[in-house]
Amino acid sequence: MDSAGVRSGESRAESSAEKKEQSLLQGVLDIFRRKERERVDIPFLLIVAALLVIGLIMLLSASYPYARYYRDNSYVFFTSQLLFAVFGTGFAFMMSRFDYHHWHRLAIPLLVVAFALLILVLFIGGDNKRLISLGFITFQPSEIAKFALIVFLADYVSRHFKNMRSMLVGFLPPILVLGGIVALLMQQPHLSCSVIVAMIAISMLYIGGMNGKVLIVGGLIIAGILLYLVFFTGAIDYAKDRLAYWLDPFSDLQGKGWQTAQSLYAIGSGGLFGQGLGNSRQKHLYLPEPQNDFIFAIVCEELGFVGAVLVVALFALLVWRGFVIASRSNHRFGRILGIGLTIQVGLQALLNIGVVTGALPNTGISLPFFSSGGTSLVMLLMQMGIILSISRTSRIEKAT
Repeated sequence: MDSAGVRSGESRAESSAEKKEQSLLQGVLDIFRRKERERVDIPFLLIVAALLVIGLIMLLSASYPYARYYRDNSYVFFTSQLLFAVFGTGFAFMMSRFDYHHWHRLAIPLLVVAFALLILVLFIGGDNKRLISLGFITFQPSEIAKFALIVFLADYVSRHFKNMRSMLVGFLPPILVLGGIVALLMQQPHLSCSVIVAMIAISMLYIGGMNGKVLIVGGLIIAGILLYLVFFTGAIDYAKDRLAYWLDPFSDLQGKGWQTAQSLYAIGSGGLFGQGLGNSRQKHLYLPEPQNDFIFAIVCEELGFVGAVLVVALFALLVWRGFVIASRSNHRFGRILGIGLTIQVGLQALLNIGVVTGALPNTGISLPFFSSGGTSLVMLLMQMGIILSISRTSRIEKAT
């Protein structure tokens, strides 16, 4: 073989080697790009993590005097909440890897389960008709009902989007489902959850394209029914008492105005920078059950105005980022589902803070990520995982 042939063979070998190297490099780059596309929304994940960590710390601080006095264990609420947080975080991770499109097929079965549980709790709930106890765990069907309604409305709106302005298609079916859930919740009675699910449903239906005038009429009818139940029936007398002492809790300082008054004392004594973490006075058996609905008052007292603003800002950022993620979805179902789940968190936080600060009457609404409650925390983290799934899937869809 002459020298020219040898050089030609060597050139082909070098070219083949370069192509293999380029192919290998391209394969590595594709792996990293694919991982980048599949990655969840990091800002949203960090916001959720921050709220969860701060919530656990504040729960420990707010609950230990009450827990020590009534349960003889200062850490009983914290350890329980921490366990549910770990379980919920694992659930959130699984949901972030679960394609959210599958909830399309699960919408109706999930709604049926929610209705069944809401009926069941009325018969086996005992004195507390809001809880079902399985012995090793106690949960609230209302939390499952909220999630089921959001999934159902996202599915229904996405399937009937072109006919959402129709009274027969766009108004009656979803309003009948909402009315059924509210009717069962009021049998517990659970006014605060009824208000939340009604506001979530109205918001989702409006965003989904329902006729605004029709929606306003429907909202007024629902509000009228709730007000009638509050003022003209004996079904929920406790709500009338809360409304009566809302504007002036100090008129019955030793009675029904006690909790709201102690909450305002806690907020007022916090000042700009607070009394310091763990240094609240009102949690020492002045503010009833500070680990539950009024935990934000302890946040204000211990962390001050600055800490309270930080918590509010985190909730605002979560709502903003949730809406951003939902808007980026290429499917209407993903957009409506993401918006509904985000609205639930933002609405609950807004109403809870409004109650604690005296801007709204006491309705028994928990503060997401902060208030003690295993069912609500696990469901909340699971729903945050679904939003992360929407963000991850949206990245893949846009890249393909």
